[in-house]
Amino acid sequence: MRPVIRLREGRVLGIRRRWPGACEIDVEVEGAAAVALAYPALVGEPEPGDRVLLNTTAVTLGLGTGGHHLVVAFPDRLPPDAEGPGHLVKARYTPSQATVLGVSEESSPHSAAMAAATSVGGMPVVVADLHSALPAVLAGIEERRPGTRVAYVMTDGGALPIWLSRTVAALREHLVGTVTTGQAFGGDLEAVTLHEGLLAARVVLAAEVAVVTQGPGNLGVGTPWGFSGVAAGDAVNAVAAVGGRAVASLRISDADPRERHRGVSHHSRTAYGRVALARAVVVVPSLADPLATDVDRDLAESGIADRHDVVRVPVDGLEEVLGRSGFPLETMGRGLAGDTAYFLAAAAAGRHAAGLLP
Repeated sequence: MRPVIRLREGRVLGIRRRWPGACEIDVEVEGAAAVALAYPALVGEPEPGDRVLLNTTAVTLGLGTGGHHLVVAFPDRLPPDAEGPGHLVKARYTPSQATVLGVSEESSPHSAAMAAATSVGGMPVVVADLHSALPAVLAGIEERRPGTRVAYVMTDGGALPIWLSRTVAALREHLVGTVTTGQAFGGDLEAVTLHEGLLAARVVLAAEVAVVTQGPGNLGVGTPWGFSGVAAGDAVNAVAAVGGRAVASLRISDADPRERHRGVSHHSRTAYGRVALARAVVVVPSLADPLATDVDRDLAESGIADRHDVVRVPVDGLEEVLGRSGFPLETMGRGLAGDTAYFLAAAAAGRHAAGLLP
């Protein structure tokens, strides 16, 4: 069997910056300076001078890890043993498998409430393909209904540790909490499935709206089915299964250089046009031509217009709201000015979801 990982030994030169759950460090590896990312809950706290074992695979291949090597261990100084309740194992059967407290476990303070939970009671749930949609969706919700209790539910299609996300770290005061589902971990609450995660958002966090996306780091190979965002369609089905109202956020762009992502991205066309079996509200932002015409064509050709309830949402004032929000807005290296339609589409979904509440 051929090797599938690239490991190198290095030395910690210094600490760069921290955010909840993560620490960015300078390292020397293979005779050169580089940047690495450590998750202290998994590997312990880094200190200058530490010998460090690094996974350099993704950086060597030029993949999207933000230019970071990943810390596997500090071999001379192992982290303390895990303590406390919790028997839910995530990143299972990998060397970094983590044991966390599941929200429904008997030792969880929420076990009784979760055992009795059967429905989210019509809670609007905004479903989006990319992690970068989260801040724009949140801005749209806050613009329409300030003070709305919003929970973020993260699936495992991208990063598994929510700690990678500086976006979530920046939005903490605007969220009532986070839930990590499937193999993802590190949220305020840990759930086995997306269904359980949605129930936890409603029952434990008392969310009025939930936002579902994968973690940062979408995986795709450019084919109609070979991308992790296909799970957005599965998310629509999960929302329906637990009695929620799915609000589908479209991935729209007239700036992406890849033809398959222009107009309505093929990600949205597949996820909502083929995978989502339950009916959702698909939010279409009121954009100007020629993009508006392209969007209408894509909705018709993909079957989305027939399978779902298409709602046109005005975007008046949303660009200004996004600009002054202070939220981190970046997708595929493009900011608000570089891909305005993408962020307006996500914000419009948030605006509509908030409008479904009293």
